[in-house]
Amino acid sequence: MNNHYDLIAIGGGSGGLSVAQRAAAHGARTAVVEKGQLGGTCVNVGCVPKKVMWYGATVAGALRDAPDYGFSLQQQGFDWQKLVERRETYIQGIHSWYHTYLADNKVDEIHGAARFLDTHTLQVGNERYTADHIVISPGGRPQIPDTPGAELGITSDGFFALTEQPREVAIVGSGYIAVELAGLLNALGSRVTLILRKHQLLREFEPMLRETLMEEMQDSGINIITNSSVSEVSRDGEGTLRVSCRGGITLTGLDSLIWAIGRIPNTEELDLPAAGVAMDEKGFVPTDEWQNTNVAGIYAIGDVTGRAALTPVAIAAGRRLADRLFGGKPDSRLIYENIPTVVFSHPPIGTIGLSEDEARELHGDAVKIYQTRFTPMYHAFTTHKHVTAMKLVCVGAEERIVGCHIIGLGADEMLQGFAVAINMGATKADFDNTIAIHPTSAEELVTMR
Repeated sequence: MNNHYDLIAIGGGSGGLSVAQRAAAHGARTAVVEKGQLGGTCVNVGCVPKKVMWYGATVAGALRDAPDYGFSLQQQGFDWQKLVERRETYIQGIHSWYHTYLADNKVDEIHGAARFLDTHTLQVGNERYTADHIVISPGGRPQIPDTPGAELGITSDGFFALTEQPREVAIVGSGYIAVELAGLLNALGSRVTLILRKHQLLREFEPMLRETLMEEMQDSGINIITNSSVSEVSRDGEGTLRVSCRGGITLTGLDSLIWAIGRIPNTEELDLPAAGVAMDEKGFVPTDEWQNTNVAGIYAIGDVTGRAALTPVAIAAGRRLADRLFGGKPDSRLIYENIPTVVFSHPPIGTIGLSEDEARELHGDAVKIYQTRFTPMYHAFTTHKHVTAMKLVCVGAEERIVGCHIIGLGADEMLQGFAVAINMGATKADFDNTIAIHPTSAEELVTMR
């Protein structure tokens, strides 16, 4: 058996699969090493199952609004287990497709945990494999705090293992995972408390987005505790959870506690020092702008690099790396700027580019802001309403758009096209010269004054 490859990717997630497939398309002999299920976090315990649950929560919202549109419905309840079963069946289909996809593209699958023996050699089980190029792409996992009783809680991974809906749940965290889980659980009927260590959620986002979302979450019935942290978790006499927070706040009768406090890289089993690969103090693998680590022939992509932990970013970085190494494109690399992203909150958020604060720090008085806030037409006469808010951040005399921030119904779908325009250097005049599509929420982005 020939165990030498042109390229081996460690990790069968979005990044590893993409770099191996693209390299194989260029004629390279490639393999992917994966110890778990193909698809990584995104397919198994991230984007895909999360979006299924988000769709379920969206359907719940539509059923709630149906009487306002003249429908007389009798709801017979919600079967959490049925939704989970259908979700897992869908994911199994993706797994099957991946195996066929890799075989069709002549990418070898190596099942097991990889560790470095030297700069070009990996040990997987009882076999050794060598490669001219090795890509580190093992992804990451949720972090659990060093708090007494923390093991009684679950992470986002554990959330996707739930076969019964938690009726009373606390979520600890302020990032996108925390707000997404809080929103969908609340929409599906759980009573949700969100515990924030500081005053705001989504601290790295445009203030308009995070402030509007916080208002919307509270208006929808989510209990938000700010400037606090969990000091201890225990079980009470009824078998439910008791969560003690600093500041004297205690939550009792909880079915579930979900930790959503960040993610850590899966690097500890790789024995990176054996290959001389540098890591930072948190275990992330730094790279330059070409995805190179400090060791020639070893690269890192995806969440393990500690930047822009998004599936499309890992895919794009992997494909561009393969194009550079095997496709005759020496200048191919991912530009880590103007990366559009969506938070599947309730309502959803779409954002790209600089926040107003970031723009003013860079460009001072050259910044001009256009913004609007309104009730979308869908909610014009519904009992339960969500607002929509938008902001364009412009710079210079030509008013080049350097930031676009949307929260509201449809924000997740409308951002993609506007992201194309912004990456092409669109100005406010370009937006103004575009005919609006009426009646939509998106038309507000080309009619703002």
